[in-house]
Amino acid sequence: MLQSARIGFTDQHGFPRRLILRLDDGGSVPRFEQLRAQLAVMIAVGRLEPGCRLPTVRDLATQLGVAPGTVARAYRHLEQDDSVRGRGRLGTFVVDEPPHSEPLLERQQRLDDAARRFAAETRQLGIRTDDAIAAYRQSVTRLAAEESDRPQAP
Repeated sequence: MLQSARIGFTDQHGFPRRLILRLDDGGSVPRFEQLRAQLAVMIAVGRLEPGCRLPTVRDLATQLGVAPGTVARAYRHLEQDDSVRGRGRLGTFVVDEPPHSEPLLERQQRLDDAARRFAAETRQLGIRTDDAIAAYRQSVTRLAAEESDRPQAP
């Protein structure tokens, strides 16, 4: 039987987010491996960003209706793959440069390019720096609200 769960968590920026995870009890793939594979894809495509804290083992197990050992095993395998790093009581976090993800330098270059375009556009419009920053923050807040109000595909 295919079970789907919306998992609530807080991202590295403090915004509430949701993950959609699906586990098939009737299949031949163990549940820990199904969970590991879905989280690995979310990390690789940036759905779970570097620095993002994963839900605790106990919380995720409760939300999925599985044993905590299932989640712990999936997290251990992700850690062995260098996708996440456990920090004891602080939790489990996506590493800064996960395997198969866009390299950190490329992400930084894209950020720099986007910031330059934003700065050039606001200067052309005659917008003061404080107003431009306020508009950016409002946009980020709106996007986060939109993301938390609708289900997110993995």
